[in-house]
Amino acid sequence: MNIQFLDSPTQSIYKAGWSPRIRRTEGKPLELTYKKRYPITAEDIDAALAAANADGFDASDTKYEAQVEWGYTKMTLSISRNKKLKDTAGAGAGSLALPDAGKSRKILIEEAPGKFKDARGQDGWGVTALKEARIYGPILAERYSGVSPGEGGVKVDVEVWPIMIKDEGRLEYVTELSFKAESKGEGGPVRDGLIELLTGKGWLCPADSLKTQLIMENY
Repeated sequence: MNIQFLDSPTQSIYKAGWSPRIRRTEGKPLELTYKKRYPITAEDIDAALAAANADGFDASDTKYEAQVEWGYTKMTLSISRNKKLKDTAGAGAGSLALPDAGKSRKILIEEAPGKFKDARGQDGWGVTALKEARIYGPILAERYSGVSPGEGGVKVDVEVWPIMIKDEGRLEYVTELSFKAESKGEGGPVRDGLIELLTGKGWLCPADSLKTQLIMENY
């Protein structure tokens, strides 16, 4: 899959907690994502939900998908609006080509949901920020899917994101294993089991994934 992020040269969108991106996955339509993140302190999910609610996000709005991203040490509430488009980049079947900066700005502005457009209590804030946006990326990543070991295994995805570290002229391969669960109680034991498995094999980096931050810092 090929992914690129858009933001202003001063990264005003990222600093406001938003992350608009364009993704093309092999064999699938072009996908736009507008993601808003809220940090969770001391596992106080309710406080993050209250902050999101104050910004106008409501559980009754089914166009947005909310989830708690539970990393190695941190939790983050993320709320996403996804939109799938036709072959906007003019790429043929099987291509992973993405639109250039001008077309990317155009489609992200045209498809922008209201909560992004009028974020920060300012009418048209998101559109104004996108008008001067440039591309951060793209990143040509890979995803592998499987099932966790043991009885009652769950679907897991492993993503590998090669991110160029600008000052060092090298690629940093950020590898992330993830799965989805309906609740903390359901996901906790699976998470603990996977941490134990990966640690035992010497594969676990005891740190949270910072791939979006690395992309914003290096592209």
